[in-house]
Amino acid sequence: MTTTRAVTLAALAALFSISAFAKEPIVPKGTEKTVTDFHYSPAIRAGDFVYASGVVAWLPIDEQGNVGPATPENMRKGFADAFDTISAVLKEAGGSWDNVIEMTTYHTELEDQVEAFVQVKDQYVKAPYPAWTAIDIDQLFRKHGLVEIKVIAHLPK
Repeated sequence: MTTTRAVTLAALAALFSISAFAKEPIVPKGTEKTVTDFHYSPAIRAGDFVYASGVVAWLPIDEQGNVGPATPENMRKGFADAFDTISAVLKEAGGSWDNVIEMTTYHTELEDQVEAFVQVKDQYVKAPYPAWTAIDIDQLFRKHGLVEIKVIAHLPK
């Protein structure tokens, strides 16, 4: 093997070493239950990117366990709670919504939710806007879930 080829192979090995792709869990205070009970991290830093797990916006549940109606007010409250949770994850990672480059949302009733969702989203997400894919689905983890929001942020170290 020539010296040049050996150096090139060594450089490639270093570039693709396990440490170059180390995962750093991001677990803001108050979200530890996701790790202990459900065995996932609220977010993972891999290099210059932060991959946030999906956060669900919920309809309210009363003392008897009845799900509240999907009124615009209840939807906006649920959406805002989810965006606040994502804000905390981004802050723990050293960033904000300004660092989000992609957002994927999974809606249980996209057509009925999109107007209220955009009203809340626009309070957090400013131009230049990230890429956004909105998908209509049948159901989330629990039946009172409205939407699950998942983001990827670019946060150079």
